[in-house]
Amino acid sequence: MGQDPRTLPPSPNWYCARCSDAVPGGLFGFAARTSVFLVRVGPSAGVSSGAPPFRVIGELVGHTERVSGFTFSHHLGQYNLCASSSDDGTVKIWDVETRTVLTEHALHQHTISALHWSPLVKDLIVSGDEKGVIFCYWLNRNDNQYLFVEPRTIFCLTCSPHHEDLVAVGYKDGLVVIIDISKKGDVIHRLRGHEDEIHSIAWCPLPGEDCLSISQEEHSEDADVPNRKVIPQTPVTKGCYLATGSKDQTIRIWSCSRGRGVMILKLPFLKRRGGGIDPTIKERLWLTLHWPSDQPTQLVSSCLGGELLLWDLNQSWRRNYTLFSASSEGNTHSRIVFNLCPLQTEDNKNLLLSTSMDRDVKCWDMSTLECCWTLPSLGGFAYSLAFSPVDIGCLAIGVGDGMIRVWNTLSLKNNYDVKKFWQGVKAKVTALCWHPTKEGCLAFGTDDGKVGLYDTYSNKPPQISSTYHKKTVYTLAWGPPVPTVSLGEGDRPPLTLFSCGGEGIVLQHNPWKLSGEAFDINKLIRDTNSIKYKLPVHTEISWKADGKIMALGNEDGSIEIFQVPNLKLICTIQQHHKLVNTISWHHEHGSQPELSYLMASGSNNAVIYVHSLKTVIESNSESPVTITEPYRTLSGHTAKITSLAWSPHHDGRLVSASYDGTAQVWDALREEPLCNFRGHQGRLLCVEWSPVDPDCIYSGADDFCVYKWLTSMQDHSRPPQGKKSIELEKKRLSQPKAKLKKKKKPVSRVPVKQESCEGNEDENLKESSGPVENGVSDQEGEEEAQQPEEPCSLASAISREPVISASASLGFDKSKTIIHNKVTLPKKEAPKEKPEALIKKRKARSMLPLSTSLDHRSKEELHQDCLVLATAKHSKELNEDMFADFEERFHLGLFTDRTTLYKMMEVEGKGHLENGHPELFHQLMLWKGDLKGILQTAAERGELTDNLVAMAPVAGYHVWLWAVEAFAKQLCFQDQYVKAASHLLSIHKVYEAVELLKSNHFYREAIAIAKARLRPEDPVLKDLYLSWGAILERDGHYAMAAKCYLGATATYDAAKVLAKKGDAASLRTAAELAVIVGEEELSASLALRCAQELLLARNWIGAQEALQLHESLKGQRLVFCLLELLYKHLEERQVSECKITSSYNVWTTTTEGPFEKRVTAVWKSIFGIDAPEQYQEAFQKLQSIKYPSATNNTPSKQLLLHICHDLTLAVLSQQVSSWDEAVSSLLQAVVRSYDSGNFTLMQEVYSAFLPDGCEYLRERLGDHHSSITPAFKSLEAFFIYGHLYELWWSLSGSYPKSGIWVSFGHRRKAVEHSQQLDDASPEEADTVASCQSELSRPPEVDVSLTGEGERVLHACVQLLSESHAGLQDSQRTIAEVQETLAEMIRQHQRNQICQSTENGSEKSDCEQETERPLSSPHSQCSKEENEPVSLPELTRRLTEANERMAKFPESIKTWPFPDVLECCLVLLHIGSQCPGCVTLEMQQQARELLQKFGNSKVYKRHHQACM
Repeated sequence: MGQDPRTLPPSPNWYCARCSDAVPGGLFGFAARTSVFLVRVGPSAGVSSGAPPFRVIGELVGHTERVSGFTFSHHLGQYNLCASSSDDGTVKIWDVETRTVLTEHALHQHTISALHWSPLVKDLIVSGDEKGVIFCYWLNRNDNQYLFVEPRTIFCLTCSPHHEDLVAVGYKDGLVVIIDISKKGDVIHRLRGHEDEIHSIAWCPLPGEDCLSISQEEHSEDADVPNRKVIPQTPVTKGCYLATGSKDQTIRIWSCSRGRGVMILKLPFLKRRGGGIDPTIKERLWLTLHWPSDQPTQLVSSCLGGELLLWDLNQSWRRNYTLFSASSEGNTHSRIVFNLCPLQTEDNKNLLLSTSMDRDVKCWDMSTLECCWTLPSLGGFAYSLAFSPVDIGCLAIGVGDGMIRVWNTLSLKNNYDVKKFWQGVKAKVTALCWHPTKEGCLAFGTDDGKVGLYDTYSNKPPQISSTYHKKTVYTLAWGPPVPTVSLGEGDRPPLTLFSCGGEGIVLQHNPWKLSGEAFDINKLIRDTNSIKYKLPVHTEISWKADGKIMALGNEDGSIEIFQVPNLKLICTIQQHHKLVNTISWHHEHGSQPELSYLMASGSNNAVIYVHSLKTVIESNSESPVTITEPYRTLSGHTAKITSLAWSPHHDGRLVSASYDGTAQVWDALREEPLCNFRGHQGRLLCVEWSPVDPDCIYSGADDFCVYKWLTSMQDHSRPPQGKKSIELEKKRLSQPKAKLKKKKKPVSRVPVKQESCEGNEDENLKESSGPVENGVSDQEGEEEAQQPEEPCSLASAISREPVISASASLGFDKSKTIIHNKVTLPKKEAPKEKPEALIKKRKARSMLPLSTSLDHRSKEELHQDCLVLATAKHSKELNEDMFADFEERFHLGLFTDRTTLYKMMEVEGKGHLENGHPELFHQLMLWKGDLKGILQTAAERGELTDNLVAMAPVAGYHVWLWAVEAFAKQLCFQDQYVKAASHLLSIHKVYEAVELLKSNHFYREAIAIAKARLRPEDPVLKDLYLSWGAILERDGHYAMAAKCYLGATATYDAAKVLAKKGDAASLRTAAELAVIVGEEELSASLALRCAQELLLARNWIGAQEALQLHESLKGQRLVFCLLELLYKHLEERQVSECKITSSYNVWTTTTEGPFEKRVTAVWKSIFGIDAPEQYQEAFQKLQSIKYPSATNNTPSKQLLLHICHDLTLAVLSQQVSSWDEAVSSLLQAVVRSYDSGNFTLMQEVYSAFLPDGCEYLRERLGDHHSSITPAFKSLEAFFIYGHLYELWWSLSGSYPKSGIWVSFGHRRKAVEHSQQLDDASPEEADTVASCQSELSRPPEVDVSLTGEGERVLHACVQLLSESHAGLQDSQRTIAEVQETLAEMIRQHQRNQICQSTENGSEKSDCEQETERPLSSPHSQCSKEENEPVSLPELTRRLTEANERMAKFPESIKTWPFPDVLECCLVLLHIGSQCPGCVTLEMQQQARELLQKFGNSKVYKRHHQACM
């Protein structure tokens, strides 16, 4: 097992020519992200016997961006020195023993791409950048040399091991140059031959050109000789070989004596071995080289797919190479190799270390070419850790590089026995959970919402659930299936997988059928607990070990406890106030049973709560219990809690991971912190306790590391606190309350610094915009960035814990900490007058504190100052000792010349900057007169202030302009956009200020500036209005959006957006606005819509007022007036079903006289319409409006409006004696009520407008109106049709007006059937069913018809129209054929689906279903109708029906007519109830019509019954 810490480091950076190196003795270093990791190799690594001899021993932390180069000093006695370059522009020199920076330089202005420590000059470090600039830096003398050889991008450089002044440089375009740095970078050779990037340069380890048996005449290339000149044999160029590797897949050996290539090695295309890569990822070729020092005739190179080749340079014509690890395929790299570096261990083994894109560091034995060991690494955040409960010691790691690692932590042969799983993942792995009982079954969740299952014992791709979360999967948990019926009986696994996603949903997945749809447990929770309100957003799920209790953490900080099987809510914990990140139940095997009821939880605030739920779970309360007090409180972290884990070896021992960069072990029962781990350089994301070692814990963080650490080896017992928090704690514990303010004064004294040094390594966690992953910007950092937490409450400041929580943001920002302490101080502050007095007495901070302190030293030192000063003032030349003494006493510059004064100011200024007082530094520079320098420095550091910018004009107009622009940019970074815009206005950059405000959604301010400073017709102003209006409209602020559109003179849009809400008030305002701006058509439509909305509320007065807004709506006012009168009329007759209280106009109070006369009277008195031309004008306006025909589903209010529109046209036509239009309009109104099935309304229309029947219209029409005669006949037919039904219903005696039609000799038993038909529409009444029952039932009373009844029956002859019966029969035939065809199409589609999805017996069942007869269920009269109908037969029927339709005259087809066969059935029924009432001739005619046209499915059965 090994009682030793381990580190799983980040992956070495990609695409760097030299980012790893090693020195004799067994020390290896590689660059990973922004750090350099150190690995001890060999016997001194101190690993257990049998394990590979290497150990990650430390990390060099200091760079702020990706490390692009790393090199050791290979000089005896200084193997502890190394250098690193970074994208932050610096080159740092390190001491690996102390892991500190000795010195650094930032000479490069562009990205550094190459770095090498000279193997001959002990203190020379050479670096190159992307622009072709080379710097030589001499460490000991702190000197440097600038070289600019070629204006090309440098890819790599290597110093010669044979001559201290030679450096070979490789460029991106394939050029290689050898320069002499002693001659200001003179080019010794330009080596041309490669066609692409130079990735690696290796010098031959032996000088001279005798080590290789190469015939230079035979293998040389003339093209490589520059300018066809013979190069003289100088000592510099004599005898050395150079090897270069390029992206063009070739290796070239160059002769430095001749300046030309002597050998070309082309990479072979090998079959990729090792597998284990994602084929969808495209990778660049990288060709790196190593020339072994003890084997000058051999060269090691990488190959196309990660292989390593050992070339024999003496047999180059045979392409003689040996493949590394040829016997074992699984030990090679699976992706391209970036770096090769040799290492000689203490036991004199020659090893080769390689870094690759496959994220492995491999060590090779050069004597056998076999892989000795592999160090795996991580390419992303370590999001999740999970130990297998079955395979003890197997640790699964979810990583942000799209791979899962399974680490066998108990392996004795390999401390880093790690398997990688990448297939099917393709996203950041954010959650892991092992199956509790099944070996190798690992569930994973990703940031794109994917949930899957991996079998870690096989190479099969994972099973992926068909149901994805919409956002990141937070947590996975195995639990019992709930509800049991949801997964189907007989197909129910013992455990199902629960996943909680970022959208707040918890899904249950069936592991036996992941292709099925997952179950949202919110549905079950809502149904079981009868919850009607919105459920909280879930962020965490955790099952108690016995599988009977489930805990859900929510975004609002609450935790809900549910009981299986139906997830009954038994408890709600209202303790946290922020999003719950983690919940953990205590294990079941504690010494006390009640410990298993402990539940720990952590949230976005820094406090951990432990609750005991024993009482709640065992009480079985009917209603949910609410808990507001914790069982234990664990305070100490200063940032959000991300993970919790109970120790399986102890009772009540808990480890927590936090964003403060530490992991803390607690004794939860005693609320005592035990130890604190501070090894990570980032925010911790996960933590797990070892299942076998009570002292061992594993943790992962966003620094791409997983650490195994021991609790017994930690130096700290609690998390580090911010400076201010520690100071306040000391004051609170040691000082009286009355003296608190006095003790606040020395905030930056030495004791505070000493406290900060203790946790310096941990408190320097940087807050970057995004970490760098293997040289490529990684967005994970941005995704993990958190909003700053609010300061802890005042209550937490006086809790039992003496620690005050700091802000929960990453890093300990000074300003945030100060604000926090201001919040906690008011509990102890004195009256307000006292602090003000203290402030007035406070002494101003010294501008020259260092000089002042030096002038307060001992008397001897002051006397020595005088002597040194006198010597400096009166000596012509200072010797070296005196000069050094004078330099040390910089404060004497105040008494000497200006140059020394400037030096003193420089020292004082640096001191102010280091102490965080840039304003004092600026004042010093202002004294010095360097205002421009002040501004530039402040701009670079983001420390410009209003005062500095105000002083900028002193340095000149252009400096002032530059300073204002720089200050505006700084303010933008600080989110002070309005202030930034104001400063831009001060330099007359109006458009830039407006655009700045607009882009950051400060539209109101941008418009104010644009209106004040720009021309009114400037298009920018209109664009502002329109942009803001569009955003306001999208957000539902329609009134403000309308203002914007009006400002942009988009009046139409203003009216439209006002009307978007659709309520009456908005529509009316929009209509009025449209009138004002001249949008007449829009105004009319909006006013009409407003009136219709008011009509729904029966606000007749408001509707008329809305219609008054536009003159063109006068015709609609007439319609609404008639509608109001008709509605009042129906209400009085108790026909209206509306229960809404109506707001009537005064004109509805008059109820005397015929309805039509009342209408025209109101029109005349209220609307002033009396003349024929006025009626004609109104008629023409209304006639242009067409409404769709009515159906059974037409709303009653809409139906009334459409009917009144037709009735208004009828009344207007009558007033101008246009009787044909009157008839057609009246018929249209009747037909609407008939089509909608509203028989009562149809009769009321006749009662109101034709109280005496159709004779009045017949007289007005006369005989000459032949064209309108069919319309009049239809109108009269509907009139008779209505009276026919009234007569039929009167036979039962239950109809209110039965006395008009029927007289009874004595009371008869009411026909039960007929009672049901009272007030029903003819279509809804099953007329023919009653025909069957009544034909055989003799009358029980003496029934006779009145004269009115006889007249109606006599008039019914008009309803028995054979032509109309034939037309209706053809129409029914066409409709039935079309319905049958539609059914055939649907069955054909179902048949196609069955054929494509079903097999075997299921297919035959499906075919039987699709081959059922295409007959209606109503057609059961004959066997023929049960047989399938062929398509040709249907086509024939349709053709015949269309031909019959074509033969009917247009006059018959134009105007609707009552159903003739229906009338026949009613007449036969009346004849059966009242013998002698219907003449035999009429009954015979009815039977003949039924016989002839009653073949349709609707009438055939009833026709046969009546025969």
